[in-house]
Amino acid sequence: MTLQALLFDVDGTLADTERDGHRVAFNLAFADAGLDWDWTEELYGQLLKVTGGKERILFYLDRFNRCFERPAELDAFIAGLHRSKTAHYARMLAEGCIPLRPGVARLLDEARAAGLRLAIATTTTPLNVTALLDSTLGPESKDWFEVIAAGDIVPAKKPAPDIYLWAMQQMGLEPQQCLAFEDSDNGVRSVLDAGIKALLVTVNGYTREQDFTGASLVLDQLGEPDQPAQVLAGSAPSRGYVDVTALRELHLQAQA
Repeated sequence: MTLQALLFDVDGTLADTERDGHRVAFNLAFADAGLDWDWTEELYGQLLKVTGGKERILFYLDRFNRCFERPAELDAFIAGLHRSKTAHYARMLAEGCIPLRPGVARLLDEARAAGLRLAIATTTTPLNVTALLDSTLGPESKDWFEVIAAGDIVPAKKPAPDIYLWAMQQMGLEPQQCLAFEDSDNGVRSVLDAGIKALLVTVNGYTREQDFTGASLVLDQLGEPDQPAQVLAGSAPSRGYVDVTALRELHLQAQA
């Protein structure tokens, strides 16, 4: 089957949002609630083992803050913290604090021109997705993506394959027609378990040392004509950066 669609993760993939975005927003939300919690860069790296913001707060309480006296309505308490965090994160995006990673805007333009279908498959909230797109590519960019599969639209988050399966179902696509973009080992497991064999990973500071077994290609970034990508696993793109031609070749190799 030929390549029909590109499915993108968001956090760490489209933009390096975790360390200086989500982490900071969480800490601001905690301060607003009168909590003395401080998620340092090192601690946040450990918390990233769990996908989903609300799930991450619960993991923090279970693993790192067991002495905290939990309120009777714990789920509502966590949901309130997460709403506050999302508001802070959206404000940071609106202020232009978080740019897209190298090569992302260029590749999206090239993919659209080539007639490839685009979708998002992420555990972050829909508001986080739209705020990032609005601040970096403009409000009209939401319409570039045929499906935005985000947040709690499926009950099981990555590394479960559900979000990718849901996105493909909405688009009427088979896994063999898709190529996915991820940045983490949880994302890799989600993609592969959804049956998608064509998988490009762009690592970041938190994920660089993770296990990406099964990925078709692992790079430090997508690259630009004047900023070649560094290959960590797989074959280098012929032009030194990822373009539509490189994606078609990668997809073909993955199906062999």
